[in-house]
Amino acid sequence: MTKIKSVKGRQVFDSRGNPTVEAEIFLENNISATAISPSGASTGAFEAHELRDKNKDKFLGKSVNIAVDNINKKISNKLIGLECDDQNNIDNILIDLDGSENKANLGANATLAVSLANSKCAALSNKKSLFKNLGNNFSLPFPLMNIINGGAHADNDLNIQEFMIRPDSAKNFMDAIEKCFIVIQNLKKLLKSNKMLTNVGDEGGFAPSINSNEQALELIVNAIEKSKLKPGKDIVICLDVAANELINEKGEYSIQSKNFSSADANIDYYKKLISNYPIKSIEDPFAEEDWESWKKVTNEIGKNVQIVGDDLFVTNVKRLSKGIKEKSANSILVKPNQIGTLTETLKVISMAKAAGFNTIISHRSGDTEDTFIADLASATMSSQIKTGSLARSERVAKYNRLLRIEEELGNNAKMARI
Repeated sequence: MTKIKSVKGRQVFDSRGNPTVEAEIFLENNISATAISPSGASTGAFEAHELRDKNKDKFLGKSVNIAVDNINKKISNKLIGLECDDQNNIDNILIDLDGSENKANLGANATLAVSLANSKCAALSNKKSLFKNLGNNFSLPFPLMNIINGGAHADNDLNIQEFMIRPDSAKNFMDAIEKCFIVIQNLKKLLKSNKMLTNVGDEGGFAPSINSNEQALELIVNAIEKSKLKPGKDIVICLDVAANELINEKGEYSIQSKNFSSADANIDYYKKLISNYPIKSIEDPFAEEDWESWKKVTNEIGKNVQIVGDDLFVTNVKRLSKGIKEKSANSILVKPNQIGTLTETLKVISMAKAAGFNTIISHRSGDTEDTFIADLASATMSSQIKTGSLARSERVAKYNRLLRIEEELGNNAKMARI
């Protein structure tokens, strides 16, 4: 009785107020579940295609009626009568029905919403929590909590997109949240004392008028110390450079300031930053096709620093396979909407883990109330989760879900290995 009775697509809205796709699957046993696709602002060129109508008369071209129609007509017809318990089969049908390399026909926003909704239905039918239906062994990820926003996520002069903290000494997930909470509150006090704004960016981090990376880092270290925590031991700093946004036609980068400099100069700059500040992770230090610079930076600082590929890998097994062979990074950011189905996402996680990479499950800047990635992080024993600051309900919802998972696991709850 776990057969699919009907599939419904609808247009809903993400945390930036932009249209996005929700899918709802109904089973013959009267169980139903919904899932919503998120959307990114800083996106890699090799991501699966997000299908929008581009009709300027409807939501300024951002509506998703075509993707919704694809669910209600093309996808629905193919899935009715199939067992929802066979996730691989469902996802392979979606992949074959689309027929393109990057979900350009159906839209990855359509296929992902259907894929995740199906997984939720299967868990409900099996009377299991979602994370227990997804995996066999579980852990709680360390949060990479975004506390200062720059780049495409804020209207300030910071070039680096995200300044995050990771509570490395946390004993459990509640402890991890508390440590981050205290640092955030002390950072807020520091910003106010410096007469800086405490408004927040897309992912809940503060977006003050800061002019340099160093100024942001000094504020964070100060906030950690004011929290009576040790920088580099209790709390470490993690960066998302989002270098795709900072490269010019000559292959130079404006990471340090508005002026552009060579890749080698920026590797030296990263070395300087990690020697002066407790930085343990750098995401997207170079652009998505600058493979040579990725290899260099991983070779030179990768033993002590997590080098995270987001735009480089875009949750894609082909690109990850190349990165593993070339030793271009040592960690991967996993965003299900970059590839478009759960099955393909799990294949990427499996490949990354087999290569000894850290896996970091991630939200998008245009996210939703959907908490699927929290269960995914726990079920895959991913070392970290990146889902914004301790602000904005679409971000906090993921943290709350992880706290419930920790409670459900009880004495079996444990933090992941970093």
